[in-house]
Amino acid sequence: MDAKAKSIGRLVLGDDGLRNAILGVALAILVVVVAAPNMFTGMGAFLIERGVRPHAPDLALLAAQPLAIKIHLTAAVTALLIGVALMMRAKGTGLHKTLGWTWVIAMGVTAVSSLFIRQLNHGHFSFIHLLSGWTIVGLPGAVYAIKRGKVATHRKAMTGMFVGGLLLAGLFAFIPGRLLWALFLG
Repeated sequence: MDAKAKSIGRLVLGDDGLRNAILGVALAILVVVVAAPNMFTGMGAFLIERGVRPHAPDLALLAAQPLAIKIHLTAAVTALLIGVALMMRAKGTGLHKTLGWTWVIAMGVTAVSSLFIRQLNHGHFSFIHLLSGWTIVGLPGAVYAIKRGKVATHRKAMTGMFVGGLLLAGLFAFIPGRLLWALFLG
């Protein structure tokens, strides 16, 4: 398998590196739990005092949302799941290309649908919409790059959109008072 077809995990960490990293993190957590079992006593009360109450998703709250939010959330979750699969699997294969086009469509729908969601800033665009603009411009550029054989440019753009457009924006969606906060934690 050539370097172009390797997954990010194998390319960066070597064949056994990802497995070893996961085992190392699991072992570290186990050591902390065994060595200091009382360390987390009172953590639940601490979180509840600050309004964090993890619970099963309130699907009635989700059902009551406008269509733009439902479309946006569905496309974002689809892009997140496909994006994780794309990052972990071999590149350049037929499956990568099929999933890649599906990811591009899901990201495009996520970005465009966000333009119709303006509750956060009293009917105006917010700073999070900058990520949408970046994605709307970046997606065609990343597709163009791979069509021209510019693998490094494509990889950098797609990874940036995955991290910035999905992970970073997803973290902002869990700010107290926002929908995902209320859906899972509020």
